[in-house]
Parts: sequence; structure tokens; C-alpha cells
Amino acid sequence: MSIFLTGFPGFLGSALVERLTDRTDEIVCLVQPRYRDAAETRAFDRLGPDWRETVTLVEGDITDPTLGLSATTRSTLESTVEEVFHLAAVYDLAVSPEVGQAVNVDGTRHVLDFASAADVARVHYVSTCYVSGRHDGVFTESDLDVGQSFNNHYEETKFRAEALVRDRMESGELPATVYRPAIVVGDSRTGETQKYDGPYYLIRWLLRQPRVALVPRLGNPDATELNVVPRDYVVDAIDHLSRLDRSTNVTYQLCDPNPPTIREFTSAVLDATERVGIPTPTPVSLAQSALERWDTLRLAVDIEPETLPYFTHPTRYVGANARAHLADTGIEPPAFESYVSELVAFVRENPHVRSDAMV
Repeated sequence: MSIFLTGFPGFLGSALVERLTDRTDEIVCLVQPRYRDAAETRAFDRLGPDWRETVTLVEGDITDPTLGLSATTRSTLESTVEEVFHLAAVYDLAVSPEVGQAVNVDGTRHVLDFASAADVARVHYVSTCYVSGRHDGVFTESDLDVGQSFNNHYEETKFRAEALVRDRMESGELPATVYRPAIVVGDSRTGETQKYDGPYYLIRWLLRQPRVALVPRLGNPDATELNVVPRDYVVDAIDHLSRLDRSTNVTYQLCDPNPPTIREFTSAVLDATERVGIPTPTPVSLAQSALERWDTLRLAVDIEPETLPYFTHPTRYVGANARAHLADTGIEPPAFESYVSELVAFVRENPHVRSDAMV
């Protein structure tokens, strides 16, 4: 029997693959043809020269109703796949509604159709805490549709995709587990990441400035939390929780139970970048409008306008299921200030990592 995984060689999928090797004879990774070379390189880096003994790369595309597979390949997989890990998505706050629908929503539907045909034991689906949209208040693991508005099409399409998973889970058609990470940054031990977005815009902004740096103050920095978790925590949590029988049909919010406020987050990044910040009051709506209107300004400051609303984000996340089922494992998110220096060091040493998403 085998495990079927989408989202390789992506940021989380690459790290998760090596964790799955001890529970199956074969991990089948669905890979878009244009990422084939990158996938082979990542598999070698993660598993060594004998990676083909465990991992099989199959070219395909989740936006195709057949997953881009031949009838023969699909039939073979449907008879051998026992679990599905669905991580593939467009992780891009600026995604267009058309691309978000095709990849995040339709792609999820196609993967669920495959899982149903294969009669798998479980689907493991990676969602996001930000299916909450701009819900004003506490958002729990049992919440989904609370009448929220959304910051962008990424949030909205991930919301609709999770709704598909939960519909099939709650109807009894497919056993599933839903994992909702908060904002995922690099590894807490090495700082390694594949993409500079979200919190990295502030890190890179400060590194481009002299020791005394201008820091935009957006909204009330003491009233807004920024819920950030490192990749290793998310992968450790998914690896452990996905092995538990009691995690079937459970949703987990993989979030920091004690997230920093925007002021605390900014202070930690200033310390790590060895900068002294001069707060500059800036209305979010004005800054976002200016960045959307003037390409030269956006290129100069290298900040995507879609990130700014998160500095006034009204939602607080709690993860009671995650805390209960990870109790006594040692798997918990470290405090942001304990690893921010590793994130900054990685950015300093790897200035050419891109900010755009895999699509």
C-alpha cells in the first residue's frame, strides 16, 4: 500500500515526505511537469541518493479532473493508495480569483474525488487558520462559516476548499483530518525557507535600511496579534497527529497560543536585525492604496499591499484539539523571539530566495 501526496516539492510537503517514509513502502508524489527537476533535487536532498526506493514522482495536475493521470496510472493508484496528504495550493495573498478557484477549490475537489474512488483510510488536508477571514473575535477549531469577510481571494478560496473537505468528512463519505497552520515561517533551528513573504517583508525592509530605521506603525500595535509558527513545528505536529486514530475527523489549529502583538513582533525583528526603529504612523488603507496604485513604490519598498491588513487583523486563534492531542509529546510552537535570529540570519545569507508562490 502507498501514500499519495500533493504539494511536493513545496515548503511543507518537502519536509513532510521524509517523515512518512517509516509508515509505508511507497510515497507517490503528484508533481507538475515544470517542477519535476526541482522535485528530484529536493527528494535527493531530503532522502539521499536512494530516494527512488521510497518516493515515486508522478507527473500530473490537481486542476485537471483526472489529476492529469492516464487511465492506467489512475486505476493503479486507486487500487494501492491507502492515505492521501493534500498540501498543494496557491499560497499567495495576491492570487487572482480564477487561479485561486482552479487550484485551491477545484483542485481540492479533484483530489477528494480521487480519494473517494480509492476508498482511502483517511485524507489529511492542510488548510490555514486564515479561513477565518476578518472574523472579529476568537476563532476555534470547530468554527468555519461564521459570516466572515475575507482579506483576499487566497483566504476565501481556502475557506471554500476546506468546506468541501468538511462536507465529505461530516457526511461520512471520507474520513479526514484538517490541519490549519497559522502564518508559517522558516525552520526554527536553521531559518531555512523557500519563500520570502508575510513577515519576511519587514525583515528585508529593515535589512535594507541603516541602523536607525523607519518602521511604519499600522493601526494599534498593542491590540493586534501576529500568529507565526515555524515550519518544523507544523511538520512535527502533522506527522504526529496523522498517526493517531483519534485524530480522524478532527480539525487542528496549529497556532501559537501566546502570539506576539505587532509591537512585540516588530521589537523582536528590530533586535535581530540590529536596528533601532523610528515608528512612523501610517494609515493601512492609505498605504495599501498607494502600493496598489504605484508599481514604482511597491518595487522600491518591496512590500506586497496584500500583507498590510494583517497588521490590523481582528482574529485570535485557539487550538484546544492540537494542545490536547500533542500534550506530553514536546511538540509545541516556540516563542517567536527564540528563533527570529535564525530567520534573519537565513535572509542575510540567502538574499536571492524568491517571494512568489509555486502555482
